[in-house]
Amino acid sequence: MKTLKSILLAIMATFALTSCTYNKLVEEEETVNQKWADVQTQYQRRADLIPNLVNTVKGYAAHESETLEAVVAARTKATQITIDPSNATPEQIAAFQEAQGEVSQALGRLLAITEAYPDLKANEQFSELQAQLEGTENRIAESRRLYNEAVQTYNVSVRKFPNNIWAMIFSFEKKTPFAAEAGAEKAPEVQF
Repeated sequence: MKTLKSILLAIMATFALTSCTYNKLVEEEETVNQKWADVQTQYQRRADLIPNLVNTVKGYAAHESETLEAVVAARTKATQITIDPSNATPEQIAAFQEAQGEVSQALGRLLAITEAYPDLKANEQFSELQAQLEGTENRIAESRRLYNEAVQTYNVSVRKFPNNIWAMIFSFEKKTPFAAEAGAEKAPEVQF
């Protein structure tokens, strides 16, 4: 009878440990998914601002059509990439990041040409769109930072002992964080 009681207690303790570990991993995985959704929301906000910005610039700088088309093409490419955070691969994250980087570069070129158009720079709608875009870029950076923090917390839990045993049994796998852009470790060269 004593042996049966000991066995039952051991089974109950194992079940309790397993359910606590499993529930913690589920919560952390859902946090990663939520943070990913936040990242996508901010990128979508930026994508939604682009047509208004392009149309505003088009009215002042119609002969800059190549730059305007590049912005639209980059936006289209970036909005076509969708990732499910529950099974995102490093390659998918890299492709997403590359497409978003192309949008950033195209927007940078668009904003650079506006320097040649004082009337455009003075346009209230353009100024407002530019401010919204700048705020959105800050939100994107913050969302990516929070996503990476959630991924780190989750990945540590998945790798720590004894969680790693339960993670393997229940198929919880490491998540892919955002990485720094290629060349980000080098300061840009400024020449006067």
